[in-house]
Amino acid sequence: MLEFENQNIEFKQEYVSDIRKEVMGFANAEGGTVYVGVRKDGSVLGIGDPDGVMLQIVNSLKDSLAPDIMPFVRVNSVELEEKQVIEIDVKTGTNRPYYLREKGLKPGGVYVRKGSSTQPMTEEGIREMILQNSGRSFELCRSMNQELTFHTLKTEMQKRSIEIGPSQMRTLKLIGEDGLYTNLALLLSDQCETTMKVALFQGTDKELFRDRKEFKGSILKQLEDVYQFIDLVNKTKATFSGLDRTDRRDYPEEAVREALLNSIVHRDYYFSGSNLVNVYEDRIEFVSLGGLVSGLELKSIFLGVSQSRNPNLAAIFYRMRLIESYGTGIGKIERAYKVCPFKPEFETAKGVFRVTLPNRNEEQETDVQKIDCANNDISLDEQKNLIIQYVRENGSITRKEVEDLIGAGNNTVSITLNYGDSAYDQEYGMGDGTAAPLLSDEQKEEVRKLDH
Repeated sequence: MLEFENQNIEFKQEYVSDIRKEVMGFANAEGGTVYVGVRKDGSVLGIGDPDGVMLQIVNSLKDSLAPDIMPFVRVNSVELEEKQVIEIDVKTGTNRPYYLREKGLKPGGVYVRKGSSTQPMTEEGIREMILQNSGRSFELCRSMNQELTFHTLKTEMQKRSIEIGPSQMRTLKLIGEDGLYTNLALLLSDQCETTMKVALFQGTDKELFRDRKEFKGSILKQLEDVYQFIDLVNKTKATFSGLDRTDRRDYPEEAVREALLNSIVHRDYYFSGSNLVNVYEDRIEFVSLGGLVSGLELKSIFLGVSQSRNPNLAAIFYRMRLIESYGTGIGKIERAYKVCPFKPEFETAKGVFRVTLPNRNEEQETDVQKIDCANNDISLDEQKNLIIQYVRENGSITRKEVEDLIGAGNNTVSITLNYGDSAYDQEYGMGDGTAAPLLSDEQKEEVRKLDH
C-alpha cells in the first residue's frame, strides 16, 4: 500500500479524462506524480492493459492541454506489489499557466494543485501567474482569450496595402514564441476587452450630461469611432474680414488626433478601467490610465523624451502611419495652438495622465472680463478700453457682446459706441449720431479697421 495523497501525489483507480486536470494542476504548481491503478486509500489495484492506457493518457494530454505540456510529463508503466500501474511524473512547466483548450485561459479552464486536491484558479490568479512566469510587459504576455478574430485589423491593414498573415503576426508580436496569441493581439482583435468612454456635458462642469457612449471592439475601431464622435461635436465658427470668410473649428483636428492616439498607445493596459474623453463647452479632456512611465517626469515630455509603455503597439501604429515617431505628439498638439491665446494643458497624477484641449471659439474668461461691470461702475474710458481689447482679440463685436462686456443696457451702449459720425452710426446701427464722440479718432480708426 502506498502513502496517502498529498501536495505531490494523486491516486486514480482507473483511467478517466479528468486525469488531464491533475497533470495540469501539478505542472502549474510544484510538480507531482499521478498513479493510475491505485485506490484513494493507497491500495494497489493494477491496470489490465497498461500500454493501451498509456496511449490514451498521452493522446489526451497532447490534444486537450495548451501550451504543449509533454516536455514536462513522463508516462511509464511500473510494477507495484506485483501489479502494473501507470506512473505519470509531472515537472513544473515553464510556460504556465497550462489550460484546457476547450475552456481557455479562464476560470474552469485552468487548475492548480493545492494541498491534496486540484482546484480551478480565479481570473485574478490566472493573470498573476501569467505576469509572474512571463517576466514580460502586458502586450507580450499570453492572452487569456485565444478565440480571437481580426476583421478590423485586416481591413485597416488592407487599406494601407500591408500584408497581415501568420508570419507577419509573429513578427509583430501578435503571436508569441509558444504559438499563442499575446495581449497585443487581444487589443487589436475584435474581442478586445478594453473600452473607451466618451461623455458630452452641458456647460463647463459635470453637472448635466448631454450624451455618453462606450466604444468597444478592436482598439483600431475604437480609435476611429471615438474620433468620429468628437468630429461631430467639433463645431465650426465662421468669421469675416471684409469679403473674406475664415472657418475655424472649436478644436484643431491634429490636436484631437494626437491626444486620442496618445491615450491609446501610452496607457497601462494592466488597469481594467476605460480611457475617458470628457467634452465640455469650453474644453475636451483626454484621460488615460497609467500615468507616465516610471523614471520620467512631466517636464521630460516637453524636451521630446518618450518611453513607450507599449513599444510593440506603437510599432504597429507607426507601420500603419497612424503615428510618426516617439516624442512628437505633444509638440504637434502645442503647435496646433500656437496662434491661440488659450493653450493645451498636460497633467499627471499617480496612475493617470490628462490632456486638456481648450475650445478656441469659446469666449474664455479673461482678466478684463472679470471686472465687475454690474451697475455700470466702470468709467467711460475703461468701457472704451474693454471694447478695443475685445475687438483686437476677436476681430469684431456686436451690440449684445458690448452689453455683456460692460454690463450696460441699450442706452449706455448707444452712447459708448457713438462716434459722432452719422454715416458710420447708421451703417453699424450704433446710435443716432447726436451723442458726443467718446472714442478718439485713433480708436475709431482701429475699431473700423478691425471690424472690416
